[in-house]
Amino acid sequence: MRIAKFTRLGFILAASGSAVGLGNIWKFPYITGEYGGGAFVFVYLITIAFIGITILIAEMLIGYLGEANSVTSFEKLAPKNKKVWKYAGFMAFTGLMILTFYSVVIGWIFNYIFKSFSLPSNIEMAESEFNIFLSTDITTQLAFHTIVFLIIISIVVKGIKAGIEKLNLYLMPILTFILIGIFLYSLNLDGFSKSLEFMFNFNFEKLNSQAILVAVGHAFFTISLGMAAIMTYSASIAKHTNIFRTSLVIVLVDTLIALIAGLALFAFLFEFGSEPSKGPGLVFISLPAIFSEFGIFGNILALSFFISLAFAGLTSAVSLLEPSVQYFIDRFKHSRLKATLLSGGIFYIIGIIALLANTKNFGGNLTFGSKNFFDWIDFITTAFLLPLGGILMAIFVGYIIQKDRVKSLLEPQMGSLIFNIWLFSLRYIVPIALSFVVLNELGVISLNF
Repeated sequence: MRIAKFTRLGFILAASGSAVGLGNIWKFPYITGEYGGGAFVFVYLITIAFIGITILIAEMLIGYLGEANSVTSFEKLAPKNKKVWKYAGFMAFTGLMILTFYSVVIGWIFNYIFKSFSLPSNIEMAESEFNIFLSTDITTQLAFHTIVFLIIISIVVKGIKAGIEKLNLYLMPILTFILIGIFLYSLNLDGFSKSLEFMFNFNFEKLNSQAILVAVGHAFFTISLGMAAIMTYSASIAKHTNIFRTSLVIVLVDTLIALIAGLALFAFLFEFGSEPSKGPGLVFISLPAIFSEFGIFGNILALSFFISLAFAGLTSAVSLLEPSVQYFIDRFKHSRLKATLLSGGIFYIIGIIALLANTKNFGGNLTFGSKNFFDWIDFITTAFLLPLGGILMAIFVGYIIQKDRVKSLLEPQMGSLIFNIWLFSLRYIVPIALSFVVLNELGVISLNF
């Protein structure tokens, strides 16, 4: 008998909290700026509809039917070759790898919460402060990385109900409230009309093959797919949960927050004549300098923004840790405390190495080829492991699990037409699209137009 650990609302908030992270508020705006605005947003939304939702339903289905960690779920649901398919559950540790550098970035955000009270007066000063912080201030970075580690393990060790669900019940509404408040304020700025045009003027002349591949990859990353977080959460939802309807709610929340964040941030940028294509430094360089233009109110805006960013990071971070924790509990019969400390210790120690890779004193020794250790982990997980996880889930649900079992559960929720479209997308569109992403990132193929 299935033991329901999540309430329906708790699951939606937890899954949305996993999806709504730094990818929405930090990464989505800057890659939208880099790839020309509206045309990129259009491709991103199409990708969400035909790839993101498709894989989300498949991942939820595996967790719902498997009722266990990712390794056990694949092993349990495979009608044959169980010992082979259990290795598809590696994605439980993909999230742990992402957390090694994700925790470091959340630490940067914590630092900028305090810096909200003394904002740099211009872009040059902001860039100098950020670069000095990254390259020389090891002590501060290590302190905040440690604080983030302690917060994450203190939540996960309490379990699904008392820890993860409760965190999201508080933080997700607060996060949404803060972002909507910033968005509503941005409506009064002259730059908002330019932001609206930039985000939704679909000028396809600026669209190229690289932008399309980035849109596919980001759509996959932002919903937390391929890292076993949604799968692990889905193992603890109530029987008769409508997987299709719940997936739509999760994607809707995730996409709306990304669009709201993008519109608000670009409004501030255009208000003061800044360029939207500032890359990763958009949040840590451009925005602090722009907020300073508002005087004391700018400090309040900066504080609110970085708090919302920290909340988004934390709700995602706990979902990155939980799959490996559940794996150690189920497979090795560890207590939750022991499993949490073991998984937490792994991401904390590797995170220190990732942190040092960006510094002046240690960066040279931690650089291999064209990337340092921090960038390599980011690249391997987002360009290879996440899409590979998606391909394996698409094949597993599309071809390995008995079709009648999938159909009997999902067709009543979707209707025959939508179910057939979903299954076609899962079997053909998703594997091909994600394979192109992987092969392009690895340099095996090069798509240019």
